[in-house]
Amino acid sequence: MEKMEDQNGQKWSMEELNRLSVEGFKEAAKFPITIVLDNVRSMHNVGSIFRTSDAFRIEQIALCGITAQPPHREIAKTALGATESVLWQYHATTLECIHKLKSDGYDIFAIEQVKGSVMLDKISFEAAKKTAFIFGNEVFGVNEDVLNACDGFIEIPQFGTKHSFNISISVGIVLWHYFVSRKFD
Repeated sequence: MEKMEDQNGQKWSMEELNRLSVEGFKEAAKFPITIVLDNVRSMHNVGSIFRTSDAFRIEQIALCGITAQPPHREIAKTALGATESVLWQYHATTLECIHKLKSDGYDIFAIEQVKGSVMLDKISFEAAKKTAFIFGNEVFGVNEDVLNACDGFIEIPQFGTKHSFNISISVGIVLWHYFVSRKFD
């Protein structure tokens, strides 16, 4: 990597970062993405996903089944206030959530290692298309009934000895890829 001549490594001040206020975030246009959490156990993961969702200014998070809901001290530890900015809703079941999203025109993709999945680096997304990404339980993954209701499956390429990433890491990887691979009309 070449050294950047005009850079001195000084961190930006909070004013220079020009971050939105919570009110500004709520009023700002969002990317048409819904993150669906299918029975996620860890409240720290939920909080981290809120924080990442705020950073990417997504439309909403759907918390399903046993997934904890704000306000909760353990979610707040990692969300750092993002539960106040990111819209969220609770669904008793993930299937209920999928039916609602489909009726609202979303394409539904499970992030899961299954036969017929497409590697994340081989897919791109239409910028204006409503998209929902489903992330499953830390131990069991996305429920089989939920997989059967999806439009497609996306797998994150991995090359080590472990067979999965932490769910909050997976959300970050998928959202980053969504933004760098979007096709504009």
